[in-house]
Amino acid sequence: MAQVSLARWSDDDLALLRAGNAPGMTAHLGGPETEAQVLDRHERYLRYWETGEARMFRIVADGDPVGAVGWWSTTWRGADVHETGWFVVPEAQGRGHAAAAVRLVVDDAREHGRFPLLTAFPSADNLASNALCAATGFTVRGTEDIEFRGTHLHVTVWSVDL
Repeated sequence: MAQVSLARWSDDDLALLRAGNAPGMTAHLGGPETEAQVLDRHERYLRYWETGEARMFRIVADGDPVGAVGWWSTTWRGADVHETGWFVVPEAQGRGHAAAAVRLVVDDAREHGRFPLLTAFPSADNLASNALCAATGFTVRGTEDIEFRGTHLHVTVWSVDL
């Protein structure tokens, strides 16, 4: 298996974010964002490091960028929690990179987070992301309907104690 590490999100990662915005990559998220939305998200990822609002990372496998993962603060069921999300580009999927990256981001949230819970909200029909949560130590908390990027999603709620 490849050596997987996390690197702080940088100006050079815009192309990676665009790769993660493809229709096949966003099918469980309501579809791709516009170019303006992608640019805005990239700027937020950069700014978050400066403001401490979140920690967004490039996933690196054997020296090559293969995706992104991060965590941020949010509110779930009236409690302050952290949330995580990720993607791995299609040509790098199925090699364990996402699982390694999620384990690393859980460790990072344990070290740098302020709240005792890390959550994930993959679409209930996203079998790969739900399997990833199960494989990386998250526990199912149920399902919910949420609004995300202007669309409604039926998600599985996962969490891990930090």
